Amino acid sequence: MTSLPRPTAELSADEARRIALRAQGFLGAPDRRGGVRGVLRHLGAVQLDTISVLARSHELVPYARLGAVGRRTVDEAYWTPAPAGTAPARPHAFEYWSHAACILPVEEWPHFAFRRRAYRARPHWHHDLPEGTYEQVIKQLRAEGPLTATDLGGAKRTSEWWDWSGTKVAVERALMYGEVVCTERRGWKRVYDLAERAIPDALLHDELDDAECLRRLVRLAGRSLGVGTRADIADYHRLRNEQVDAVIADSGLVPVTVEGWSKPAWADPAALETPPRGRHRTTLLSPFDSLVWDRARTERIFGFTHRLEAYVPKPKRVYGYFAMPVLAGGRLVGRVDPAREGATLVAKQVTLESPRSVPAVARALLEAATWVDCTNIRVERANTPALRDALTAELGAF
Repeated sequence: MTSLPRPTAELSADEARRIALRAQGFLGAPDRRGGVRGVLRHLGAVQLDTISVLARSHELVPYARLGAVGRRTVDEAYWTPAPAGTAPARPHAFEYWSHAACILPVEEWPHFAFRRRAYRARPHWHHDLPEGTYEQVIKQLRAEGPLTATDLGGAKRTSEWWDWSGTKVAVERALMYGEVVCTERRGWKRVYDLAERAIPDALLHDELDDAECLRRLVRLAGRSLGVGTRADIADYHRLRNEQVDAVIADSGLVPVTVEGWSKPAWADPAALETPPRGRHRTTLLSPFDSLVWDRARTERIFGFTHRLEAYVPKPKRVYGYFAMPVLAGGRLVGRVDPAREGATLVAKQVTLESPRSVPAVARALLEAATWVDCTNIRVERANTPALRDALTAELGAF
């Protein structure tokens, strides 16, 4: 068994938490010059999801870091390409399987070659495909240009969300293989194009070997996390533990120990150069935000149990359908399950760790309401009637 290298630093639990917050863009002044694209490049991946309560998750992620950035601005930053021949490269981002279905910076296209090869090595995937359908999809895209699944002949066979048509199966398989790419959305529908047409040549033909891909993704995960265990680093882009083990020594990350962590950890050396200081962000977080998407890490760093209950039967929900963790003062201080009724933001259920968090939660609710053009806020339920009354009074004071 290979021995682990000697740790280069010993971090307290508080230092690790603050390093993680800074790495994720929640501690210190945000880089507003980079805007939404800067957030995407800094995080390395922004998870997509179909659920939309206040907004979709890919909108909530930059909002949580930058504040009330326009929602159209968010979509344009991800999916509006630069004119041909201009910088930055056209397009800015693409969709692929990373932590889950994610938006990724286009410059990372070469580093997912290992995953494209792995998908091609398992050609049957989950669905049978009528003979010739795959080839017909590629032929149609080549002839007609970028198309949605509907344009290609239909996304579904029935009204069931999972009952994909052969065309949809084919084009998604082509996306997994890297022959097709999604760099745009129209009304939340993916727009597919041939990778050879959409991805800049310098990136398209840069086929790295698996080790090079994995080193880059491990390094990116370490930078985006600040500090993490092997499991944390593997989970960020959904790598296998053995893949991380094979390259972590050459990734540029450095071994550290963290107070209270039972497993070895690695840190971004840049994160250790200066103590993490600055202003803490107070905000509602998407349940799919990369700060909290790993439940085990969230519990270890924040002592906070996080679980999305959208897919839990309603009678069994504890915190609500889309309970959003509330970040304040560098801590996760509670949860808000929001909804919208016309111009009213409704806090259907508020669960706080302490009454001291009431002012912070009120600020987070007020900013979120303003962002989504709500002019009123109503608190329906809280841990106790007294907490509900205190939060309602605090909101009325603004």
